[in-house]
Amino acid sequence: MTASDSQPAKRSAKTGSERAGGGHRRPAAAKARSRPTAEPLQVASQAAEQLQALTGRDSEAVTGIERTDDGWAVQVEVLELRRVPTTTDMLALYEVQTDSRGELQGYRRLRRYARGASDDE
Repeated sequence: MTASDSQPAKRSAKTGSERAGGGHRRPAAAKARSRPTAEPLQVASQAAEQLQALTGRDSEAVTGIERTDDGWAVQVEVLELRRVPTTTDMLALYEVQTDSRGELQGYRRLRRYARGASDDE
């Protein structure tokens, strides 16, 4: 095989990728804007992990997630104070706000309560 034999194959491969649109590149700004939004399961998991990293407290559960105009609002139950017996542990409900990609924008504690307390109290 000579060098001239391999050259047409390279040209045809390039022509094939050009036909498939491989030669065109979108600007970085267009890519960032068209990035898909994160899935709810991914957002909930990231929110709980980020809240745990920020507060240093264990996340017990994600109790709610809602899409907002700007992204997501995720409610996370957190163990604030361990007690004996564990039925008297102090828990807190936090709301974590994220953007549409699931990146943390802010959080706040909504309420604090004993593990055994009902919602009516």
